[in-house]
Amino acid sequence: MSDTHGTVAHQFDDFDQQTEASRLGMWAFLVTEIMFFGGLFTGYTMYRYRFPEAFAAGSHHLDVTLGALNTAVLIGSSLTMALAVYSAEKKRRNHLIFFLIATMFLGSVFLGVKAVEYNHKYHEHLIPGASFQYPDQEGVAATAMALDPNGQAVPDPSRAYQLFFSFYFAMTGVHALHMVIGIGIMLVLLALAYKDRFKNNPNAIENFGLYWHFVDIVWIFLFPLLYLIGRHA
Repeated sequence: MSDTHGTVAHQFDDFDQQTEASRLGMWAFLVTEIMFFGGLFTGYTMYRYRFPEAFAAGSHHLDVTLGALNTAVLIGSSLTMALAVYSAEKKRRNHLIFFLIATMFLGSVFLGVKAVEYNHKYHEHLIPGASFQYPDQEGVAATAMALDPNGQAVPDPSRAYQLFFSFYFAMTGVHALHMVIGIGIMLVLLALAYKDRFKNNPNAIENFGLYWHFVDIVWIFLFPLLYLIGRHA
């Protein structure tokens, strides 16, 4: 079935009902994403409260300049994504294609910068695991404690330090995975845009815009939490 807006699936009465259902589905998906990232943020906050000096010291090994650059890049990508949605709504096919490509480019820049950061951490032996090397920093040992089999506190400054980088790689890694998935989806949307499939139905572009803005907002929280808070303590 179809109307002037485009194809309507058989389970819907009309195009408007189909549009509202798809938006509701996207918002439901984003709620699950909020709960997922919320668990990571909660765990990070709890352990940062437990080992404040170790986490503050760990942030000194993150490159604020690269983190700020990536923040600016993602803010720019949110703008280009918003312009892509606007172009789709106004049926401006060429503009839509341009802004999708621009968003993919900025997303790729973000991932490239993040790869540089990960490479630095690899060469500094700051990846948690057997090869992790604890950089001796004043104040860390006082709060980073491990427990022996009897439950007694045993000084082990590398434990809390590794914990910080475990959260760093988990949180930024999952975020980067969402970026990779987003770029993959945009490739599909770009191919459909070339065929002018969104002329009468920009709903897919609008829904993806919600996803991309959500990913950008997550980074807006990650940047100060990992790179800035407690850095000058």
